[in-house]
Amino acid sequence: MHNSMLLMDVENLRHKWGWLLTLGIVMVILGTIAMIVTPAATIASVLVLSWLLVFSGVFETIYAFRIHKWGGLFLHLVCGLLGIFIGLVAVTHPLAGALAWTLLFASFLTVIGVFRLIAAISLKFPNWGWAVFDSIITLGLGLLLWAEWPWSGLWFLGVALGVSLIVRGWSYVMFSLAIRRLPVPSQLRQAA
Repeated sequence: MHNSMLLMDVENLRHKWGWLLTLGIVMVILGTIAMIVTPAATIASVLVLSWLLVFSGVFETIYAFRIHKWGGLFLHLVCGLLGIFIGLVAVTHPLAGALAWTLLFASFLTVIGVFRLIAAISLKFPNWGWAVFDSIITLGLGLLLWAEWPWSGLWFLGVALGVSLIVRGWSYVMFSLAIRRLPVPSQLRQAA
């Protein structure tokens, strides 16, 4: 039953494989552009992230006033106002925002890399070597960002955006081609 449901979903996608292919190609092109003009892509990423922070701060502040009888009002109000403030500072000073976002990512990647490495080595679950590999790469990227800061603030977000777009776009291209090559369900029934 699972296979028949999956085939029905794929059959629905089969008619739209060209759109998925186009999306993938556009994403690969945009990712390549982001890699070529990394500082501009970094600033664009900062602006998007900062506006998202502003909007989430506005919604959290509104939420704080909607639940004014609850004890968590103060916490939501402070977090909302802080999000608005930090987001607006980063929007008005995108270079400083890029440096700050890069420091946050460097801290996150370093801490996560260390914890994943410790967990993988101590637990030694099946195929734990891949988790060690992942944690070493993550930790290495975090340390690289720290070692290269403040210059890493100019390139990191743009490179991350470019790599993400290229990889996701390429996966969409490959997925669309795989969907196109799958046999039509009527062909599967005739073969059986």
